[in-house]
Amino acid sequence: MVEHPLYSPIVVDHFTHPRNLGEMENPDGMGEAQNPVCGDTMRLFIKVESDRIVDARFLTFGCGAAIASSSIATEMIKGKTIEEALLITDQIVIEALGGLPPSKVHCSILAEMAIQKAVEDYREKSRLKSPPPLPSPIEGEGI
Repeated sequence: MVEHPLYSPIVVDHFTHPRNLGEMENPDGMGEAQNPVCGDTMRLFIKVESDRIVDARFLTFGCGAAIASSSIATEMIKGKTIEEALLITDQIVIEALGGLPPSKVHCSILAEMAIQKAVEDYREKSRLKSPPPLPSPIEGEGI
């Protein structure tokens, strides 16, 4: 494994061998987060079955820390319920990566934001697919 003076071996591994890289066809949810200062852009795609994330993929344009944060975030949310995925914070991503230099913490924030936006997109799409609720019976009628 390649060693780097600023990054943990986990960061280097996820940057040099990213997991779940690539776009997803027909995702149930997609979230995008950007850092306007450095230009990093992260897109996270999720497939959901029974409110559980069964697959996750990403496309990230940015530095090694952004790619590593995306990679580990997709690994972390697979198999989790939507609610469990929403509990993943930037600090949890940093811990999972074995730390990030202070100048790269924004990459973990992008991962948290992309997860939240993907879930938000999934919920919006699910709401639009759901049939409208049946009208409630009026008292004194029918039955």
